[in-house]
Amino acid sequence: MKGNHPLTHQDVIHILSQYDINDLESFKLLSGGSENTNYKIITTHKSYVLTVSEQKSIQEADELVQLLDYLRGHDFSSSCVIATPLGQSTARWNNKPVMLKDFLEGDIENELSQHLLVSLGKDIAKLHLISPPSYLPRTVSYGVERFDEVKVYAPDSSFYQWLKETQQTIESYMSEDLPQALIHSDIFSDNIIVSPDGNRATIMDFEEATHYYRVFDLGMAIVGTCRVDGKISLPKAKSLLQGYLQKITLKDSEVRSLQAFSVYGAAATAFWRHQNFNYVNVDEAMAGHYLPMMNLAIEIADIPLMIFQEKIGIG
Repeated sequence: MKGNHPLTHQDVIHILSQYDINDLESFKLLSGGSENTNYKIITTHKSYVLTVSEQKSIQEADELVQLLDYLRGHDFSSSCVIATPLGQSTARWNNKPVMLKDFLEGDIENELSQHLLVSLGKDIAKLHLISPPSYLPRTVSYGVERFDEVKVYAPDSSFYQWLKETQQTIESYMSEDLPQALIHSDIFSDNIIVSPDGNRATIMDFEEATHYYRVFDLGMAIVGTCRVDGKISLPKAKSLLQGYLQKITLKDSEVRSLQAFSVYGAAATAFWRHQNFNYVNVDEAMAGHYLPMMNLAIEIADIPLMIFQEKIGIG
């Protein structure tokens, strides 16, 4: 598949005109991928983030804005989307939905401090305590339900064999006893903005939000924010859990399954990367991008359960 075409100066002017903004000074690409392309927009009076939804339908983009408004209504800090003067939650460019958001000052940090991890854990718990709206999907877009898709393009690969074996282990821990909640499902460090003073970590990019197991969100957050040099850091995971447990007490079923769901988070990420760069958006330079997450899943799975639980403070 061809890559997404970056916006030109004239494109940005056209999009901003839909918001009656006509004082563009400059813009730059923040990130670009198969799902979204983000730009920092600088005008005479303020800065914005412009997000082009590369794969979402108009309805899906409108539901995302609705969710962000819903979260803000429950005093949960994240992106603040700006409506057009006509009251539309999204604008249009090249038949794609576009969102304009206030620019949040801060930076992405690959390694979060203990203080920020405790704060992040509290915020994850706060999110899980918000009643999930009815329009949220009930499965994760790269969850175990989709692992069999690798069979279409790599049926004889060692990755597919490993993924299926891992899926069996994960599913053995799934039960009706596991609480479900409104979850982010993609809490990686690059989806977190750290404030300039280093005292606040704000969770961004709720494109993958769903109504699913809250222990999946914790497992994904552990693999997404608690690594050092690519290896899992159980002391960092303990700090994350320390914040979370101040607001929510884990059920026994969650304590038993958290290690398996941490494996799940890494395996699901490996699956998405493998499929995206080897089949959907073929990129030879990124073909092996899945391997670090596959190896992380294997590393976590190899930790004795009692040691895993003890080291992260739930044993």
